[in-house]
Amino acid sequence: EDASISPPVAAVGSLVKLIELQHATTMLEFTMIARSACEKLKAATSNSISLSAGCDVFLQQMSRLSHTQTVDECRRALIRAGTEFVQGAGKCRESVAEFGSPFVRDEQTILVHSYSRVIMGLLARAVKQNKRFRVYLTESRPDQSGLRAAEELRQLGVPCEVILDAAVGYIMEKVDMILVGAEGVVESGGLINKIGTYQLAIIAKAAKKPFYAVAESFKFVRLYPLSQYDLPTYRSDMLSFREKPAATVDWQAELLKSNPTLDYTPPEFLTLLFTDLGVLTPSGVSDELIKFYLD
Repeated sequence: EDASISPPVAAVGSLVKLIELQHATTMLEFTMIARSACEKLKAATSNSISLSAGCDVFLQQMSRLSHTQTVDECRRALIRAGTEFVQGAGKCRESVAEFGSPFVRDEQTILVHSYSRVIMGLLARAVKQNKRFRVYLTESRPDQSGLRAAEELRQLGVPCEVILDAAVGYIMEKVDMILVGAEGVVESGGLINKIGTYQLAIIAKAAKKPFYAVAESFKFVRLYPLSQYDLPTYRSDMLSFREKPAATVDWQAELLKSNPTLDYTPPEFLTLLFTDLGVLTPSGVSDELIKFYLD
C-alpha cells in the first residue's frame, strides 16, 4: 500500500511478519512454511520479478542460518535480519544516488523511461548539489507512469517534458544520456524492466548515447533469459493473433489484455549500472550474485 516501498522490500517485510506468527518445531517445517509463503506472494501479482528477488534474499538468509542454529534461534535471527533489511532499504537508495549523481552534469539533457523511485532519488540528489539539467520523460504506456515522474521533477524545479513512447528516436539526438530503472537485473547483467526499455536501448546504442541502469542490489535476480520469451512473466497468448469473434473489437481493451508489461534488455546494450554496491559493468552483476549465494 505504501508507494515508496519497492516490491522486494515489501516481500521481506511480509515474510518477517509471517515468521513472527508461526510456531514451527522443526527446521524442515519452518523452511516449508517460508517457501510456501514465497510462492503465494509470487502468485498474488502479475509481475513477480522484483518481488521474487526479495523472496530469494530471504530464503538465502534462512538457508545460511538453518545450518548452524536451532529453529527458535533461526527465527529470531531472521526477524532481526529481515527488519534490518527493510529499515535499510532507504539507505540503499541513498547509496545509489551517491554513486550515480556524479554522472549528472550541468546543462545535460537526460532521457528517463517510466517511473523509478531510485532514479527520482538520484536526480533529487543532483538538484541538491545545485546541478542544472533538463529531463525528457517517456509517457510509458499503458499506465502512463512517466506522468508521475514528470510531476515529481516539476516539484523539484527541474525543467521537464513528457514525450510519446514512439518519439524516443525523434528526441535522441538532443539527449546526453539515458536513465532507466529495473524490475530485475539478471545474472548476465541484462535488465528486466518496463516495456519499451529494450527498444530505447537499441536506439541509444545506434545513436552512441550512454545508457545507464539504476537499481538496488536486492533486485539482482537468479535468472538467465536468452530472449524476451524466457521471462517468467511471458504468456503464450501475448500478441498471438487470437481469433476475435465479436462483430466489433475494443482494441484499447485488447492492447491491455494481450501486450507484455516488461521486456528484457541484453547486457551489451548497457553502458553501466548504478547500484548501492558501486558503479558496475554488466559482467560485475554475476560476480556479486556469486558472492551472495555461494559465500
